[in-house]
Amino acid sequence: MNKITFLGAGSTVFVKNVLGDVMMTEALQDFELALFDIDAERLSDSERLLTSLARSLGSRCVVNVYHDRKEALRGAKYVINAIQVGGYDPCTITDFEIPKKYGLRQTIADTLGIGGIFRNLRTIPAMLDFARDMQEVCPDAWFLNYTNPMAVLTNVMNVHGGIKTVGLCHSVQVCVPHLFDALGIDQTGVVAKIAGINHMAWLLEVTKDGQDLYPEIKRLAKEKQKEQHDDMVRFELMQRFGYYVTESSEHNAEYHPYFIKRNYPELIERFNIPLDEYPRRCVNQIEGWKEMRTKLFASENIEHTRSREYASHIIEAMETNNPYKIGGNVMNNGLITNLPREACVEVPCLVDGSGVSPTYIGDLPPQLAALNRTNINTQLLTIEAAITGKKEHIYHAAMLDPHTAAELSIDDIVAMCDELIEAHGDWLPKYTS
Repeated sequence: MNKITFLGAGSTVFVKNVLGDVMMTEALQDFELALFDIDAERLSDSERLLTSLARSLGSRCVVNVYHDRKEALRGAKYVINAIQVGGYDPCTITDFEIPKKYGLRQTIADTLGIGGIFRNLRTIPAMLDFARDMQEVCPDAWFLNYTNPMAVLTNVMNVHGGIKTVGLCHSVQVCVPHLFDALGIDQTGVVAKIAGINHMAWLLEVTKDGQDLYPEIKRLAKEKQKEQHDDMVRFELMQRFGYYVTESSEHNAEYHPYFIKRNYPELIERFNIPLDEYPRRCVNQIEGWKEMRTKLFASENIEHTRSREYASHIIEAMETNNPYKIGGNVMNNGLITNLPREACVEVPCLVDGSGVSPTYIGDLPPQLAALNRTNINTQLLTIEAAITGKKEHIYHAAMLDPHTAAELSIDDIVAMCDELIEAHGDWLPKYTS
């Protein structure tokens, strides 16, 4: 029996979406769905939910729970990853509260910035553990990564883990719908081309019946900026740099040095920037889980509609050889020619029985490539820190982060990193000076 292993299966709602999609896909019936998580209670919830869902859907997929990760992975053909190392308490709290002492404010802190750096540093060792297990028990499996920070972790699994990996993010899928909904434009028949890096990919082309829609988009966006709304940072970036970026305004506010600034506090209100947004979401999710859990288990006839998640479509395309197009995170093997080859990029990819085939893009507009490189610099130095175990590269990564460098002195950056390393304790490996 073919096997799909889900790491981080205690994320019950996400598991329902992804593996519920698998259960609804005819070509994927008779797969074993292997669940693994270090949280036994949440893992049990996911098993119960998926077993009920399989019954409701009439699926032939078999749901099994594993408490040994290597056994969960053994013989897997596909591995889906959705782990979070350290959780909200203590690690997300640490990522926000210590930088705040230095006057460095953040919104999400799960991709770049000082929070993103430390999220990477505590997650990379777990990913490399996965890779070692997979090399032993399922070396040919595809690793479908949903965990942030997407670009760095996908890079690490491909280059240092030696595992076939593609990174999957919602931002490409929702980019055009979000933009067009906000501006009141009909999306029917729209063709888009998107490429860059994760959370900072660019809507390079957007047409309908061969007509360029950007002039009308920019005209409407300029009018919308006269009133406060929830996408003001992206509209400002589009006005200044010429193109719309995939990920949300609350994310992009902290990827650049222009928006969260102690000396310009009025920018927070002007661009409607939700400081400390991710901790608020975590608290709300934790508080809301009991109610959500009750609703999920209220009926034995659990319903599911196939979601927007890529995973089931990717596996279906590989199993049937029927092509499917995704926006995937892959290594930059000559795909975007004015970004470093060592980087992980986000580009259109064709998926079929031969695997994932990325699309050649060529040069990005120079200003967009320049913005991407500011984030890639920090990504690559973070990987260097994790692989070499040298503390100096943590400093380098932080000093090269656009937002951090714009707000703090070198001495404060180093002191902040040292305090974050100490506060993380056993969540991080030991680094040499």
